[in-house]
Amino acid sequence: MPAATEPDRELPNRELPTTPRGLRTRSSLVAAARRVFEDSGYLDSRLIDITRAARCSAGTFYTYFTSKEEILAAVLEQARDDMLHPGTERVDPHDDPVAVVAASNRAYFEAYQRNAKLMALLEQVSNIDPEFRRLRRERADAFVRRNARSIESLQSRGLADAELDPVLASRALSSMISRLAFNHFVVDAADDRAPAEYESLLATATRLWVNALRLPNTSEKGG
Repeated sequence: MPAATEPDRELPNRELPTTPRGLRTRSSLVAAARRVFEDSGYLDSRLIDITRAARCSAGTFYTYFTSKEEILAAVLEQARDDMLHPGTERVDPHDDPVAVVAASNRAYFEAYQRNAKLMALLEQVSNIDPEFRRLRRERADAFVRRNARSIESLQSRGLADAELDPVLASRALSSMISRLAFNHFVVDAADDRAPAEYESLLATATRLWVNALRLPNTSEKGG
């Protein structure tokens, strides 16, 4: 019976192991599961495939996870952390706001590219499983909250349109960037079509973000 008929089901929120060996074993299982899911897809992946890839027994698997759903959630959580905090090199939050937006978009796109296969899996699984749909929504909300704080900071410094609702603006702009990334790194790649040039994609996304917030482009003032 499809998981969509079980709206009250929730994935367990198990605590991490407390020993270095336990952490290593769990990490090995998560890494193996990611390889299996990316190679075979979620529906066709079996627990035995994961334990074989991790070179461990089924008993070891159940020490750390209760099901295929739970370990997929752990894999997706790892990817979420990578994408939410990808890091931006040599850009201070108080630098030219346009440079900050460009660097943030570049870091996000690079992280999305690293995790593109998992983003495709999340899109598929969230359509049939309400629990993964909830996880997807929580992931999106985390990005919205982070970007809303950045917009509020820009508004307080007199750099962004003060009349914008920072949360609604963040939701609109974050959704735009997310779908651009999905279409570029998942849809276009899967269809084996020539995707838009990466730098053009980045420049367009940044220009739309900057124009929407009415940010001053200090790099153009001297030119």
